[in-house]
Amino acid sequence: MGTAYVIGTHDTKSDELGYVAELLEAAGTRVSRVDVSTGGGPTTAADVQAGEVAAHHPDGTDAVFTGDRGSAVGAMAVALERYLLSRDDVDGVLGLGGSGGTAVITPAMQALPVGVPKVMVSTVASGDTAPYVGASDIAMLYSVTDVAGLNRISRMVLGNAAHMLAGAVAASVPVADDRPAAGLTMFGVTTPCVTAVRERLGDDVDALVFHATGTGGKAMEKLVDDGLITSVLDLTTTEIADLVVGGIMAAGPDRLDAIARTRVPYVGSCGALDMVNFGSRDSVPERFADRLLHEHNAQVTLMRTTAQENAAIGRFLAGKLDACTGPVLFLLPTGGVSVLDAPGQAFWDPDADEALFTAIEQHVRRPERIMRVPHNINDPEFADAAVAAWREVLGQ
Repeated sequence: MGTAYVIGTHDTKSDELGYVAELLEAAGTRVSRVDVSTGGGPTTAADVQAGEVAAHHPDGTDAVFTGDRGSAVGAMAVALERYLLSRDDVDGVLGLGGSGGTAVITPAMQALPVGVPKVMVSTVASGDTAPYVGASDIAMLYSVTDVAGLNRISRMVLGNAAHMLAGAVAASVPVADDRPAAGLTMFGVTTPCVTAVRERLGDDVDALVFHATGTGGKAMEKLVDDGLITSVLDLTTTEIADLVVGGIMAAGPDRLDAIARTRVPYVGSCGALDMVNFGSRDSVPERFADRLLHEHNAQVTLMRTTAQENAAIGRFLAGKLDACTGPVLFLLPTGGVSVLDAPGQAFWDPDADEALFTAIEQHVRRPERIMRVPHNINDPEFADAAVAAWREVLGQ
């Protein structure tokens, strides 16, 4: 039988932590109460004292109990992550906290495998939760009132959180699947391509599709690192355009690093590298006011990349591909990289595309990994080429 870990600062939130622990135990769940206070003193209600957690910091407890709140919070986050990863009985995690507690607890939650239930009750859950959730499956629950005592509101919210976790722990979902898992990246403007590739892969492959909105790329690479994805068809690398040019859907500078670390078989392409993403039209930075813009919808405005920007994107991609020592093929769809990048469409610009393709070819150290495909990325022939490349990197 596994354990639900209830985590928080017992020096300030002991009553609230005790309340959710009692509800979990009443629901038949084994509980371990973990203290992540940074004051350094013992707390009687915790099963795992803060000092025990802090001892997991690579520099020891002195690195955590510094007397400075800022450095202590960051160090305790490191220690808690290492502590939870050292356990083999984590069936679920429930955290309570304000901004500091949330910053301590959620990095450890992110480090746990996808599928382990994670509920974070937080005072900052109604704002931008991306830094706290990352690419993980953390359920953020807004506390409504501060996590500062039990009252008629907090009892309801905390009770809901406890029962959410108890239900998830008690009713785990069977996910046994002997099929190989392939990760695919997709955007609205590359949907025909990915749909056709999925059809060609057939039912013998468990195709996991990720929306390339920044978080999607991170999520896919987390699953690659976790060993839950065994090959990748990264056909939509648009997140790199946002990173290089300054859009809002970048997956960060470590995009493709999981491919390099794991040497997972990889097929990539230039899907939607003709565009950079912004919010509503009035959110587009002033420096881009004279650029070619396309309103995808009221909340998403796309900006066509220039030849100069595409050359920079190509150099970035070449460097990332060179770091990958596993089997790799990267396809260049010379007929256009999206639905909008086709003859008669808003972003059709063969010269800008050629700058991208040429930069990749000129800067990559192993040119045999790069293959031009004389079709638009959404043409059926490109899907055929992508699946053939995937079979090649798998050695089939």
